[in-house]
Amino acid sequence: MKTPIPFQLDPAEATPLYLQISRHLSEAVRAGKYRVNDALPSERALAEGLAVSRVTARKALAHLAANGMVHRVRGSGNYIAPLEMPMSRLSGFSEDLTRRGYQPSSRWLSRTLDKTHVDEQMALGLSSGEKVARLERIRMHDDVAVSYELSVVPAKYIPQPLDIVDSMYKYLAQSGHRPVRALQHFKAVNASADVAGKLGVPLGHALFYIRRVGYLQGGAAVELTSSYCLSEYFDFVAEMTRENDAENHADDGENP
Repeated sequence: MKTPIPFQLDPAEATPLYLQISRHLSEAVRAGKYRVNDALPSERALAEGLAVSRVTARKALAHLAANGMVHRVRGSGNYIAPLEMPMSRLSGFSEDLTRRGYQPSSRWLSRTLDKTHVDEQMALGLSSGEKVARLERIRMHDDVAVSYELSVVPAKYIPQPLDIVDSMYKYLAQSGHRPVRALQHFKAVNASADVAGKLGVPLGHALFYIRRVGYLQGGAAVELTSSYCLSEYFDFVAEMTRENDAENHADDGENP
């Protein structure tokens, strides 16, 4: 039994048909009708269900792939891609998802002023008597919980934690304290009982753990954030370059 296409095209609309298909599929993804790693309708299914040519259906899927929403598996089909999070750009969760066309949100667990722990003092360069804003939340991608995040920021930068409604980086930017540089450490972990309960996944579920320390222009540490990300929703990408050392080996006879 064929799965019906969850939308119809408007032949009177000036927008080309392939862009209409691309837009409708994007809206269906954001509405939760398709989830990460779900298969989209095939070229043939789209063509037959919408009464368009295979070429038009192929262009629509190629457009989604070019925008990073779809990844194509040769001989298998087109699948909703995980959230591609570039490791070479310092940006926040809300900013990354908005750029992709998704609707980010958070479910706050706590926003408090608290004493620092020893590891936090070392990471942020604080003394034992200084307080921090402790921000604990579940990050959502179109109402789906995708990560658990704990951010610790010196209280002088966030004196009233309840004032933060959505983006912590946006709040820090308003006072001129948004980090401009960060060091991040990544590793694969299994969900503890506490984190599994917060994310609603089984104990031991595969996660990406990210520890970020963000710094101001002058070098002071402004944030310590620990994130536990559901591995099926994220794809971390790093771009690497190598300096041109052709001159150093021009005369050594080595092959490139």
